[in-house]
Amino acid sequence: MKTIRIIFSTFMLTLLSVAVFAQAGEFGDKVSDAGAISAADIEKKLDNQESADLKVEGEIVEVCQSKGCWMTVKTSGDETIRVTFKDYGFFVPKDAAGHQVVFEGIAKKEIVDVETLKHYAEDAGKSAEEIAAITEGEVRVTFEAAGVKIFEK
Repeated sequence: MKTIRIIFSTFMLTLLSVAVFAQAGEFGDKVSDAGAISAADIEKKLDNQESADLKVEGEIVEVCQSKGCWMTVKTSGDETIRVTFKDYGFFVPKDAAGHQVVFEGIAKKEIVDVETLKHYAEDAGKSAEEIAAITEGEVRVTFEAAGVKIFEK
């Protein structure tokens, strides 16, 4: 009986530590945080260019709750930038919101069509009414990351 308790206790501690630290880690290509710019500076770095290779740091606001196939990162105020992952080759933990992150890849100015905006809203768990209210595309700065490093809280 004592052996069963010890095994159970060890199992529960392992599960708890996985739950607490599961959000941190590296995904995709290896990324160093040295030389990263603030997410608030992405648009300034793009300036008059349509795209730029950047290394960026910020705070994760939201993660796709379907698969972890995108995240939004705070830029300034209530503004965010959507970060997708190169070639759909990796995902991030769905519970990583609130963590600091560094990601590296390509920032672009592009028009996001209505269908894609509705898909993002669905992935984010928005209501049918909120999804139906999306009727126009938007010009946005988007980011395709080749690598992501999420830090522990």
